[in-house]
Amino acid sequence: MYQYQYLFDFTRNVFMKMGCSKEDANIIADVFLAAEIRNHASHGMIRIKEYYELWKAGRINTIPDVKIVYETPGTAVVDGDNAVGMIAASRSMKLAIEKARNAGTGWVATRNSNHFGIAGYYSMMALKHDMIGICLTNANPLVAPTFSVTRMIGTNPIAVAVPALRQPPFVADFATTPIARGKLAVAEKKGENVPFGFVQDKTGKPSDNPAILKSGGSMLTLGGDRLHGSHKGYCLSAIVDIFSSLFSGANFGPFVPPSVAYLPVLQEKVGEGTGHFFGAMRIDAFQPADEFKAKMDQWIETFRSAKPADDQERVLIPGDPEREAESRIMKEGINLVPAVKDDLVAIAGDLNINFV
Repeated sequence: MYQYQYLFDFTRNVFMKMGCSKEDANIIADVFLAAEIRNHASHGMIRIKEYYELWKAGRINTIPDVKIVYETPGTAVVDGDNAVGMIAASRSMKLAIEKARNAGTGWVATRNSNHFGIAGYYSMMALKHDMIGICLTNANPLVAPTFSVTRMIGTNPIAVAVPALRQPPFVADFATTPIARGKLAVAEKKGENVPFGFVQDKTGKPSDNPAILKSGGSMLTLGGDRLHGSHKGYCLSAIVDIFSSLFSGANFGPFVPPSVAYLPVLQEKVGEGTGHFFGAMRIDAFQPADEFKAKMDQWIETFRSAKPADDQERVLIPGDPEREAESRIMKEGINLVPAVKDDLVAIAGDLNINFV
């Protein structure tokens, strides 16, 4: 088991060695470790190798000039200058919050960015300001639309965070596929198969191989197949892609640059880099904040009181599993898959820093 601070310091040191400022490296480490303690290891330390390989390949910019390129009182477009995604994203969400503070709501579309970790991190930034936070992003085109075998779209997550008064906040953070790509990577590192309905081979046949993407396979949209509603997952993913790319001027769908070094960058593009979309809504732009948060308490308590199925202990509210995991993991420590540890040891050796 590793303690939070040890992994935080290591991650910060890795990105500083890659050229990031200490301030930016702190933000990046904060996002990585937020994923780990919220039990989303698929977006945590396992991803450092991907960023490191992208950096070695010259495909990310560790000293970016992140700037506003279009702006109104309530909206903006941000160019991330090919930054590590956490940097472009955190600055964009801060801007959305600032615009909401002044205009009631703030909306920021971001282009020329990269993979940014867990989407929930950015939506939750709004909570302490008595705001609702929204975050969308497009991603690696590794997902086939319903009825297709062509990799056209990403896992394209949606995250929404809503504050309450006495209850913990409502935090929904989910991919528009049955499984996040990082969880396929975790299963592959563990030598495990995945359930059918998550991926298919290059001919469209169901597969349980988490490494199928490396041999031309694809991920499926939420629902898995048409009978179980994959067309609805496809619609959700398409909405995220449109908001993230067309508003910002980023690449859409199959043109999104891959955030893994084993996939080549396409010569053809329709925009700049990966795209994100952020929203912040000031609650008191609609009604007094405490009134809304009290009603949010009532909403949460009502759903908590739903009768559980015979084989279930209780009904959860979005955000409960992550919040409970955070409390447990901060006490017990962070467990790394041996193969992930091996990757980090190798990176540490390359960069002449310690990791044991």
